[in-house]
Amino acid sequence: MATAGLIHYVLNLLHITVHIRDVCVFLAPVFSGLTSISTFLLTRELWNRGAGLLAACFIAIVPGYISRSVAGSFDNEGIAIFALQFTFYLWVSAWGGYVFIINLIPLHVFVLLLMQRFSRRVYIAYSTFYIVGLVLSMQIPFVGFQPIRTSEHMAAAGMFVLLQAYAFLQYLKDRLTRQEFQTLFFLGVSLAAGVVFLSVIYLTYTGYIAPWSGRFYSLWDTAYAKIHIPIIASVSEHQPTTWVSFFFDLHILVCTFPAGLWFCIKNINDERVFVALYAISAVYFAGVMVRLMLTLTPVVCMLSAVAFSSVFEHYLGDDIKRQSPPAEDSGDEDDRKNASNLYDKAGKVRKHESEQEKAEEGLGPNIKSIVTMLMLMLLMMFAVHCTWVTSNAYSSPSVVLASYNHDGSRNILDDFREAYYWLRQNTEEHARVMSWWDYGYQIAGMANRTTLVDNNTWNNSHIALVGKAMSSNETAAYEIMRSLDVDYVLIIFGGVIGYSGDDINKFLWMVRIAEGEHPRDIRESDYFTPQGEFRVDKAGSPTLLNCLMYKMSYYRFGEMQLDFRTPPGFDRTRNAEIGNKDIKLKHLEEAFTSEHWLVRIYKVKKLENRDRVDHKLRSTNTSKQKYTSKKTTKRKRGYIRNKLSLKKGKKLQKKFL
Repeated sequence: MATAGLIHYVLNLLHITVHIRDVCVFLAPVFSGLTSISTFLLTRELWNRGAGLLAACFIAIVPGYISRSVAGSFDNEGIAIFALQFTFYLWVSAWGGYVFIINLIPLHVFVLLLMQRFSRRVYIAYSTFYIVGLVLSMQIPFVGFQPIRTSEHMAAAGMFVLLQAYAFLQYLKDRLTRQEFQTLFFLGVSLAAGVVFLSVIYLTYTGYIAPWSGRFYSLWDTAYAKIHIPIIASVSEHQPTTWVSFFFDLHILVCTFPAGLWFCIKNINDERVFVALYAISAVYFAGVMVRLMLTLTPVVCMLSAVAFSSVFEHYLGDDIKRQSPPAEDSGDEDDRKNASNLYDKAGKVRKHESEQEKAEEGLGPNIKSIVTMLMLMLLMMFAVHCTWVTSNAYSSPSVVLASYNHDGSRNILDDFREAYYWLRQNTEEHARVMSWWDYGYQIAGMANRTTLVDNNTWNNSHIALVGKAMSSNETAAYEIMRSLDVDYVLIIFGGVIGYSGDDINKFLWMVRIAEGEHPRDIRESDYFTPQGEFRVDKAGSPTLLNCLMYKMSYYRFGEMQLDFRTPPGFDRTRNAEIGNKDIKLKHLEEAFTSEHWLVRIYKVKKLENRDRVDHKLRSTNTSKQKYTSKKTTKRKRGYIRNKLSLKKGKKLQKKFL
């Protein structure tokens, strides 16, 4: 938001009149172009210009990144990958979600120390990176003092202290004997590490440093979120990644990037240690969570480019002139000291001419041509796959669905917009809509109606209350809805058209989230059969067949026969005939059902006069004892008034007589 606002301000300052909406729509595509440039620069530093050019081409069309960089994708990830790549190129802090960066760079420095590759370049670069990055990040209002008060940043701080101690010991190396230096080095490093470790433990125990967040724990323990934070585990982006997703988003690069990693490890240097750590950590995190495929995509493009570049350079032979290694950087004192090693600044191995000639022996022109053609065919298949995935999966708005008929014609399902337009036109301006949190932003933005929960999922207890209402029977759910002043309830039902992303398929997550906050009222086991199955047919659990979500989804559905081959009430999504066809609603009434039954809206009935009085009495008195005590007090007051009036009557009677 800050970047879009700044761009809009600068353009209007230059008298280029642009609407803020247009800036938001085109923000991600513009930064994706900058990502290609930063990827070229980073890959060129790691290998050569040819590999950099291939890497830029790969990341420009790879589905794993284009899914978050299409026009209209206004989210952090639109800028984040550019910031990540450019940060790795310049070692300067950027991007609010920089936990991956702020831990990967210290890890790189630590591994360089273990490999005895300490140099003045590493010391100056990391010290500058940490100090400047710390000061700049603390200027952002919502970041504040988090870089010094959260556990995610302690590795960077500890590495900074350890690097200072290591540099000081290196300074003393020339002024002490070898035995004295070894003793001092061991004691100094151990003392520095111990002080940092104990300080972090003490500050965490006292509450000054916040502990690791649940989202971070879920990366290391895949079952943590499902047990402790089910709302995180319920998000589809937080599910483990399947092999199909890897191939769908990366295609042939899945097979070629290990070859590029092998080339880098074979010819290792300081920069390639970093890319190896980046690749290994990104592969692990992407396997744990689908969303983190985005962080894996850049390094896959870089290493695949290294692999293709090396193959082309080797097999094209005399057709292209090989790029000679650049001259050694004589301006760095450490490089001059290590001038006898086999690596230059960019890390290319210095081969003698005899070694190059031996490598080319036995490769005839036919073999070279066949290998080159195979590589070109793979690249062509990759380009075709990227184009197809982009056009079919990532270029359509999520509120408009498309299906294909048997004859190949396309059928547009516009139920979401239809339902939101109905809400906007046929409900009161201040009406409150209860739905699952997935649709909160869409209802607020397109229908302009107030929602109880939305995609800002930090309020776990409120979302759990909505989940409890959906999981309870109609009477109990009605009490919750009345306490929340709900006017309408919106659900998504895909049983008619076979839409698998409906609320019945998400229902178990509603139960789990509700159970986390209300374990006495909601239990997940109650919604399964004795055999442990989740079924919507006659064998389903009675608790499931009578809950509010089931009733709202299948209301009047038992009367519908989709075709002559299936019985009435056949759910295409679950491939089952529903078990409760005679559904009656007492406290809700159907207000709207879209053309394909994808969106269903129910209106909450108002209380009758007598029920309304009872409900008001129950809501104003917090307990039955208070209600009883007030009633008793009123009776006593009436008794006293009657007694006083009786005495007054007797006095008047005596006076009259």
